[in-house]
Amino acid sequence: MSLRNIAIIAHVDHGKTTLVDQLLAQSGAFRANEATVERALDSNDQERERGITILAKCTSVLWHGQAGETRINIIDTPGHADFGGEVERILGMVDGCLLLVDAEEGVMPQTKFVLGKALKLGLRPIVVLNKVDRPNAEPDRVLNDAFDLFAALGASDEQLDFPHLYASGKQGWATLDLARPSETLAPLFDKIVEHVPPPAAEARGAEPARLLAVLIEADPFLGRLLTGRVESGRLAPGMAVKALSRDGKEIERGRISKLLAFRGLKRQGVDEALAGDIVAVAGLSKATVADTICAPEVTEALPAQPIDPPTIAITVSINDSPLAGRDGDKVQSRVIRARLLAEAEANVAIKVAETEDKDALEVAGRGELQLGVLIETLRREGFELSISRPRVVYQTDPETFQRLEPIEEVVIDVDDDFAGVVIEKLSARKAELTDMGPSGAGKTRLTFYAPSRSLIGYQGEFLTDTRGSGVLNRLFARYEPYKGAIEGRRNGVLVSNSDGEMSAYALWNLEDRGVMFVGAGEKTYQGMIIGENAKADDLDVNPMKAKQLTNVRAAGKDEAIRLTPPRRPTLEQAIAYIDDDELVEVTPKAIRLRKKVLNPTFRKKRLREEA
Repeated sequence: MSLRNIAIIAHVDHGKTTLVDQLLAQSGAFRANEATVERALDSNDQERERGITILAKCTSVLWHGQAGETRINIIDTPGHADFGGEVERILGMVDGCLLLVDAEEGVMPQTKFVLGKALKLGLRPIVVLNKVDRPNAEPDRVLNDAFDLFAALGASDEQLDFPHLYASGKQGWATLDLARPSETLAPLFDKIVEHVPPPAAEARGAEPARLLAVLIEADPFLGRLLTGRVESGRLAPGMAVKALSRDGKEIERGRISKLLAFRGLKRQGVDEALAGDIVAVAGLSKATVADTICAPEVTEALPAQPIDPPTIAITVSINDSPLAGRDGDKVQSRVIRARLLAEAEANVAIKVAETEDKDALEVAGRGELQLGVLIETLRREGFELSISRPRVVYQTDPETFQRLEPIEEVVIDVDDDFAGVVIEKLSARKAELTDMGPSGAGKTRLTFYAPSRSLIGYQGEFLTDTRGSGVLNRLFARYEPYKGAIEGRRNGVLVSNSDGEMSAYALWNLEDRGVMFVGAGEKTYQGMIIGENAKADDLDVNPMKAKQLTNVRAAGKDEAIRLTPPRRPTLEQAIAYIDDDELVEVTPKAIRLRKKVLNPTFRKKRLREEA
């Protein structure tokens, strides 16, 4: 039986996981009457809720095609730029890839990112023009754009001669020519077997065993599971192995307790794994991502792909508000620290470091979404945290010692009527418009290069400006000299001046002052932000003031109190909304905004000192 290892790469929402569903179904990975869910590989709760892939997943199918029986190991990768670290590691253990491009949206920022990584590793992608059944699909234009992108990224002549197919992942068909329709994905399976070479590692079967760990996860029964491709030799349960770090230092020695291979939607124990196989290894307690698991006689570690540095950081500390400890059971700083360090070990795109005063941790990542997903995960595990406003990670030019800041490429698809306001808002945030043109169906595509810090908190404003119809995609491009000060939030906030339970009467009277974030009957405390002020300055208010009850009554009835529903921010919106002197209080049951200094007298004193 021959073997093929491929990754499916694309921009977010271009149909990777849906296509994998059809590949599994048509290869017989599960029976026709077997109950399956849509996007079977998106097993994480947040992946299902958000509709995106966050973690890379492995699966495999058996295909009986023109070339005989072939096992195809498939790796589904995240499409969002914030999770690009997963893609960078994955591409090192495959021999080919499917580049999915939406036949309507066309080439997008993440398409450029993942294709650049694949070409750099020497992979020869197969281009799949997906969603050609859409009414506004333009597969010929998108194919030309894809070729131009290959050329712009410096593809070799071999890579430029890429095969392409037209497909509908949702309907489960692919064809080499739209004039010859197909009802199955057989043409795609056969093209994978024909175009993707067998693993080069198969020729190193007689050498000592070596495997490069690319993914890590915890299993409640087996402990630490390390997934990677066997680069040489063979592995078997009970075999003595050691782990080497990137620089060749020995980390630990042990025995393989379990060897798991990917078979459809399940992992099955196997008796051996040969060179070229993608497997998960259990039995080691210290080895992690980018380490080499090998036979005891091996002395050199396998080279690991370098990961792009993080661009945004937040400060995570204990929850010290008056309402702390009521919802979660993990509130101590040592527990938070241990959990974040474990996350950084499994996800190499996240960096964790202690702050100067040692009372908090700085967590750096690729973007607001990645950090938001991490905080949401901790929240669901029972943690209580305080989160600071995101800030960009600066660098220093080694020659000129000039401060450099991250610049992102921003591609926006927006209705023609709203293009003007988007250009105006982003230009005020130091963004440079580099391209503008029609993208079909009455929409305009705008391309900007903008500082990362100017995009923090812009998503909500963008959706408001475009009536929810705009689509914004961003991708880290490069570091450039510091662009200068950028105007921040224009509105102040309404801050509670005492502790207690909020009354409907008080909130009703405060509605003239701005927009509320909370509702009547909820607990509040001094320094907690309860709403957005209509003016630019912060305002201390009393949200617990009750109506005075006297024996004097007017002839008419009292006015009925009807409160406007509060605008409750999501976790990502809250983190992006707060200012430098504010925090987000995150508990398993609540998301609250607050001032760092709760006492209003101390806050004013600090402002005077800073002035």
